[in-house]
Amino acid sequence: MLEELRAIIKASAPGATETISYAIPTFDLNGHHLVSFAGYEKHIGLYPVPSAVDAFKEELTPYKSGKGSARFPLDQPLPTDLIRRIVKFRVEERTDNSDT
Repeated sequence: MLEELRAIIKASAPGATETISYAIPTFDLNGHHLVSFAGYEKHIGLYPVPSAVDAFKEELTPYKSGKGSARFPLDQPLPTDLIRRIVKFRVEERTDNSDT
């Protein structure tokens, strides 16, 4: 699932570079973090910053989420379309505003 998530992010943000930040895989764009992710015992965490979580709040209601994170349970398929749209939202933010 982590490889699938990485592939989705990479395809949705072709100009982003891969790095490690806070000991987890991160994609950067225009010198700033775009989105990070990590695997845990029962879920995969996606960390797209608070603005993206707020923008997709209704669609994220089936999942546990926090100020800047979403948790996707390992016993369910990844919501690939939602993840693509979240990453593309972040790409637009990074392209439009280098301070976000």
